[in-house]
This record gives sequence, structure tokens and C-alpha cells, in this order.
Amino acid sequence: MGSRAADGAESQRPPEDGVPEALGEESRKLTKEQLFTMAATASINFSSMICYSILGPFFPSEAEKKGASNTIVGLIFGCFALVNFSTSLILGNYITHIGAKFMFVAGMFVSGCVTILFGMLDKVPSGPMFIGLCFLVRAMDAVGFAAAMTASFSILAKAFPSNIATVLGSLEIFTGLGLVLGPPLGGFLYQSFGFEVPFITLGCVVLVLVPVNMCILPKYDSIPSKDSFWKLILLPKVLILCFTIFSLSACLGFLDPTMSLFILKKFKLPAGYVGLVFLGLALSYSLSSPLLGLLSDKLPYLRKWLLVSGSLMTALCFFMLGPAPVLHIESQLWMFVLVLVLVGFSLGMSAIPVFPEILHCAYENGFEEGLSLLGLVSGLFSAMWSLGAFTGPTLGGFLNEKLGFEWASAIQGGWALLSFQFQPAKSSW
Repeated sequence: MGSRAADGAESQRPPEDGVPEALGEESRKLTKEQLFTMAATASINFSSMICYSILGPFFPSEAEKKGASNTIVGLIFGCFALVNFSTSLILGNYITHIGAKFMFVAGMFVSGCVTILFGMLDKVPSGPMFIGLCFLVRAMDAVGFAAAMTASFSILAKAFPSNIATVLGSLEIFTGLGLVLGPPLGGFLYQSFGFEVPFITLGCVVLVLVPVNMCILPKYDSIPSKDSFWKLILLPKVLILCFTIFSLSACLGFLDPTMSLFILKKFKLPAGYVGLVFLGLALSYSLSSPLLGLLSDKLPYLRKWLLVSGSLMTALCFFMLGPAPVLHIESQLWMFVLVLVLVGFSLGMSAIPVFPEILHCAYENGFEEGLSLLGLVSGLFSAMWSLGAFTGPTLGGFLNEKLGFEWASAIQGGWALLSFQFQPAKSSW
């Protein structure tokens, strides 16, 4: 395993002509260890995303009944990401001390238990008590999620050093599947059985997966490194890539507390059908990610163009999502779904190349190859994504309350536009 990892370090450094060397025959064949790693990671991608996305169709309206304003709902969504941000940085730094496998399994266990607890919140009295417990349970869920995902990224990069983008892109199918199934399944279970059943059902599914992953997930040995987050994040290229992660996550997170309310009021759809509208974004992202990951690994010189075009496309899509009132275009359901499809594709264009690009930059600047570095990069990626996922819902909930969804989505697209402005400078370093 060590020799394969060493080869992977070299593979992240493209040749002088920018064209990667062909992968050897051995690297094309998946070992039993790699298959088990992919299965375990697929399970956390799917289960975490389906648990995360079930809130979208019905929780904002349910929280409003309990006395929470749009801004408070945005903060409830955002607090998950804020706790995830700090936890990811800490866990990424100490992954070699804790152990990647233990962190992965423990994170899943905590997430499953807390998801069940969230289903009990409708029994809590309305007002401050309900709002306070929402914050507490979401924060606990964030700790479990951060542990599982930080370990997941590190384990994948360790198991697939020479084609990490392809593997990440392929596994995003399961992320997309969770996002696809979560809203309609959550909406259906909520309509049919009430608030508790969606969370109890999915929480139990996650808990069932815990012993399965304890058995199949390989254990990876590692040696602690002296490299630090500050040394990594202060590299100019890494700073720009971090802002790219932040901007994409902020745009995506904005939709959590706002989109379902907009669909309910604008298109008069029942809660069960609101989840189907989410399919456009999730399907396009999950189906395009494997191809984008393959392109990123096979043709590394295309990564900067994927980042640039993806950021610009995301900004334009959010301007059209409402659409922005300045365009004087009446919103139609078919147009709304079409824009969501384009948003999913553009997010994949920018998000998939980021992880291998940060690794490549770290190797160029003398970082030691190993699980310790992978933990730093994984923690940094998760932290920046979480920071955006906090800013997006929090600012989005406030703007939606004050300006309406049309203007709020256009303003939110400004994050991606800023990322587009910064991207061309990256190639000059």
C-alpha cells in the first residue's frame, strides 16, 4: 500500500507537457481492499446526504408553525455547517492520532442517533424551546457528519492515490442519489405519517450500516506529520481554491431554507411534489460527476478551465433562478427546473477538480505524502465547504425574508462570480 501511495504522489505532479502518463495495468484493477473502501464510502455519501436533504421540502414550513422566522430557519440550517467547519479542521489535524477507520465509524453512529432525535422535536413546545433544541441537535449531527466525511476523503485518497478525482466523481453518484431520494422520500413520509417517521426511518438505516462498515472498511496505518493547516492554507493557489469551495457551497446551501418555500408559494405545489423539483439539481450533478472526475484525472490541464467555466455558469444560473426582477421574466416551473439542472452540472465542474488540485499544490510545495497530509486536505475541504454552507443559508434566509427569493438568489450568485474573477489569476502562480 505504501508503494502505491508513493506512486500516487508522483501522479499528482503532471509532466512538463501537461499530459498525464497512462495508468498502469495494475492500477486499473481494483483490489478487494479498494472495493471495500468504495463500498464503505458510498454508504456514508448516500446515507449522510439522504438524511441531510429530507429537511428541505417540509422542515421550513414546520419550523414556521413552531414560531421560527425565515432568518431563524436559515440559522438552523447554517449552524450545522458552522459546527462542521470547526470540527473538520480539528479532526483533519488529528486524524492520524484518532485513526481514520474509528473516526469514520464513530461519525456514522453519532449521525444515525442524532437523526432519530431530530424526529422527536415536533413534540417540543413551540417557541424558544423548539428553536434551541433544533440548534443543539443539528450541532451534534454536524460533529458526526464532519468525522465521517473527513475520514472518508482521507481514506479514499489513500486507497486511490493515482486517480482520486475519478473515484470521487464516481462516488458522487451516491451523493446525488441521496440528494435525489431525500426530498421526495422525506416529503412522502411526512405527508403520509407525520414529522417523526422520516427521521426515525433514515436514522435506523444509518445505524444498521455502522456494523457493516466496521467489518468491511480496511484499516490504514499512518505516521503523524509536522505539516500544518496554516502552512497549507496560506499557499496562494490553495487560498483561491478554498474560496471556490466556499462560493459553491454558499450557493448550494442558500437553496436549503428558501427554495421549498418559494416553490410552495409560487407554483402552489403540495409538499410531496416539492421534493421532485429537487431532482433536477441532484440528478445532473450525480450523473455528470463521474465524467468530470475522469476528465480531471486524465487531462489535469483542463482542471483550471473546468473551475473557471463552472464558476461563471453557476453565477449566471443563480441570476436566472428567480429570475432576477431586473430581467422582467415571469418564473415558470419548467424554466426553474431547467436552471436547477444547469446548476447541478456547473457545481460539478467546479467542485470535482478542487481536491486533486489542492493535493497537487501541496506536493509541489514540499508537503510529505501520507495520511497526515490527506487528513489536512480533507479537513480543509470539509471546513471550507461547511463555511459556505453556513453563510449560504444564513445570508440566504435573511435576504429571502427582506428582498424575496428572486433578488436573494441573484445576490447569492455573486459568490460564484467572485470565484470566477479570481480563477484566471491562479494559473499565473
